[in-house]
Amino acid sequence: IDFDLILENIKDLNSLVGEGISQIEHTPRGARLRRPEPLPLTLYQNGIVVGSGAFRPYQHPATQQCLQDIMDGYFPSELQPRYPDGV
Repeated sequence: IDFDLILENIKDLNSLVGEGISQIEHTPRGARLRRPEPLPLTLYQNGIVVGSGAFRPYQHPATQQCLQDIMDGYFPSELQPRYPDGV
C-alpha cells in the first residue's frame, strides 16, 4: 500500500470539495456560515478506520475497494450515497 499516494490523493480530494471553506446554512432567523464536518480516515499498518466505524483489515474486499478508489483519485464509492458532493 502506497501511503504517500493515498495521503496525496486525499489532499487533492479535500481541495476539490473546498476544504476549509464555509458554506451558507439557512436558519429560521437568517443564515450562518458552517464548515462541513470532516470524515476522518485513520490508516494503520494492518487496516483502516473510516469515521467512527469499525476497524477494517486491508485484506477485506470493501477496504481494498475503498483504498483503490482513493489511489485512483476518486472519493470512495461506499461514501457516495451519504456524501454525494464529496467529504
